[in-house]
Amino acid sequence: MSQSLTEIIQSKNYDISQIKAEVQEIHRHLIDTSNYVNAPNFSRIHPTDLKLIFGEYDHRFFGGAIRATLGDSSLNFRLSKRMTSSGGSTKMCRQKHKYEITISAPILFESFDGSNHRDIIANGIICHDRVEALQRIMEHEIIHLVEFLAFNESSCSRKRFHSLAKQFFGHTFHKHQLITPAEKAKVKHGIMAGKKVRFEFEGEIFHGIVNRITKRATVLVESPEGQKYSDGRKYVKYYIPPSLLEPLE
Repeated sequence: MSQSLTEIIQSKNYDISQIKAEVQEIHRHLIDTSNYVNAPNFSRIHPTDLKLIFGEYDHRFFGGAIRATLGDSSLNFRLSKRMTSSGGSTKMCRQKHKYEITISAPILFESFDGSNHRDIIANGIICHDRVEALQRIMEHEIIHLVEFLAFNESSCSRKRFHSLAKQFFGHTFHKHQLITPAEKAKVKHGIMAGKKVRFEFEGEIFHGIVNRITKRATVLVESPEGQKYSDGRKYVKYYIPPSLLEPLE
């Protein structure tokens, strides 16, 4: 008789050599099996790849108990183009018996973009390629899902989450240090929030202040036709790629 998810949580404790061997097999299996992920630093990925990699983790580390515990509840996988600081998220909707794991595409693709970059670290573990980064993010989200299923709540700031993440995946930290669009804009173009910049838009030159950076920079340009902000001034928003901004300071 197979163990329940709760029994597995209470009894399993993988050592580092076991964890490394299993995650390497998952790494290899994804590249060999996927119709999109064809290299360690892949250039394409699909939600089916998230489902595939999740299934491997469930099988190898939990004996299929996650899927069994879900029962008739649905588990959806999604890639987000809008998440630019978090590596992923896991949501639970009890009333509708739905769960969803979302992975950030920008976070994956901003990292390992050329050879000249700092160490890429996720959950306290150095990642050597995009597949490894994807694995670390998925491992983190799997722990969220396990907590939702076993305890009806989850928080990666709590000791229980840290303990489970270390127990199953050897994580020593609960956040990623992958390269975000904001970091790339700062390092590559000298652009950051609060920076005064100049840019061209539809043939005109504008001066403004960078308010925030996601895939594009949000630049506030003072204008009597704009929206009033907390400083009492009115600004019009422009969404400009960081590469097209010229720092003024």
